[in-house]
Amino acid sequence: MRQAGRSLPEYRALRKEGSILEAIKKPDISTEITLQPIRRYGVDAAILFSDIVVPVHAIGFGVEIEPGIGPVAADPFRSSDDLKRLRNLNPELDTPYVLDTIKGCIEELEIPLIGFAGGPFTVASYLIEGGPSRSYQKTKALMFSDRKLWDSLMERLTDITIQSLLSQVEAGVSAIQLFDSWAGSLSPSQYESFVFPYSQKVFDILGETGVPRIHFGVGTGELLSLMSDVGADVVGVDWRVPIDTARERIGSRKAVQGNLDPAILGGSWSSIESEIITIMKKIGGKPGHIFNLGHGVTPDVNPDVLLRVVELVHDFRLET
Repeated sequence: MRQAGRSLPEYRALRKEGSILEAIKKPDISTEITLQPIRRYGVDAAILFSDIVVPVHAIGFGVEIEPGIGPVAADPFRSSDDLKRLRNLNPELDTPYVLDTIKGCIEELEIPLIGFAGGPFTVASYLIEGGPSRSYQKTKALMFSDRKLWDSLMERLTDITIQSLLSQVEAGVSAIQLFDSWAGSLSPSQYESFVFPYSQKVFDILGETGVPRIHFGVGTGELLSLMSDVGADVVGVDWRVPIDTARERIGSRKAVQGNLDPAILGGSWSSIESEIITIMKKIGGKPGHIFNLGHGVTPDVNPDVLLRVVELVHDFRLET
């Protein structure tokens, strides 16, 4: 996951203090941060250093990222008047620094670069709640009290997401990932009604580019079949569902990504090794598995542990 760099001393030395959004606006810094984990770990793909709220920040909705908190909207979305604050994204004018970072990374990389965007629901939840939430009460209240406004909001965010991802593909990324991080707060029926059509539109249009499409959310065990049907080529799985069970829900025609619990990375190496081997054995050598964490790396993880994780996965051979 993109947070892999946060545990690196070279990342902290480069970032120092200040907003992550300001760092993202500097292509030389963003390029270097993207490359740092690749140099350290020798993983099989890089993921762009950016953030899911970059597009709505760039068009002036009023979203910032508060250290230790996350995305915060001082003036949250409340009525149809707020739709005026969500104009179309023009990537070449609004987020040229993202495109420059992609081009800079591609010049340096010998492995694929993955671009990404936030799922319309997850971005909507930040705009409505005004920040991270545990209950998503305001978001669900809008969903169930004003379907017309909800649909208008999701249509705007879907178009912004598509514009961002298409620009990343045009700039040269090899694959894209849609982070619908908080979709797990929804029941299957809620997801199917209020989210599925919009995510499906994103994947349908990106499908025309021919790049692989990855979908990921946290706590989405009961949504995995729907997240597979929405049109992704790869479905990410957090640590709450065994990888073999997840594969059954996703279906054999899709690849699966995951799913080591990142919280155990501070434990003993023997326990970490055991968990990795369990995941690999449950996959059983079947094709279409991208080993990954079930969510992001926390800043306090020892980089040497992550290196051992990568080496173990690369060297793993299933006993026959």
